[in-house]
Amino acid sequence: MGLRWVDVADIAIELDERFPDEDPMTISFPDLYQRVLDLELFDDEPSHCGEKILEAIQMAWIAEKA
Repeated sequence: MGLRWVDVADIAIELDERFPDEDPMTISFPDLYQRVLDLELFDDEPSHCGEKILEAIQMAWIAEKA
């Protein structure tokens, strides 16, 4: 089973592994949204995402880098 929007921590880990040089503080929500959709393991409806989910993913990604 693939990643879903609720798998915030796992998505953050995948993003950090795929984009190790990216600063999650500087990425826009539209870019973050597209990068999540482009993850190989991601398997959820694109329309099930909102700003709060993207914010949670961004915060988890920041924490992953720390």
